Amino acid sequence: MKKVVSVLSILAVIAFSVSMVGCSNTQKPEKVLRHVVMFGFKPDVSEAQVKEVEDAFCKLPSQIDLIKGYEWGTDCSPEGLQQGLTHCFFLTFHSDADRDAYLVHPAHKAFGKVLGGKASAVTVLDYWTK
Repeated sequence: MKKVVSVLSILAVIAFSVSMVGCSNTQKPEKVLRHVVMFGFKPDVSEAQVKEVEDAFCKLPSQIDLIKGYEWGTDCSPEGLQQGLTHCFFLTFHSDADRDAYLVHPAHKAFGKVLGGKASAVTVLDYWTK
């Protein structure tokens, strides 16, 4: 009986392992398109307004499935070369077409309305990874 349980356990592990190979075999592109967005805010913009902009941008990945990767943060560089930029949002796309569709997506347009005239500086840089 003990041998039967052992054999069945081993077979179950093998079956599970084989099924997981199929799940983890998703094709990742060799290169990805990075979309880097940086903002600075006008001096009269309150912390609550900045938080509103942060929250609105952070919702975009859940609203637009073309975004394949996302992270963000605020400046902490000691170099003093920020030129008024305080926030960086870093998005990943798998194609130019995905990025282009993101740019005209209603959720992205709605974010633009939240940002409104609060930004003192905006820089956007896109590049393909090497």
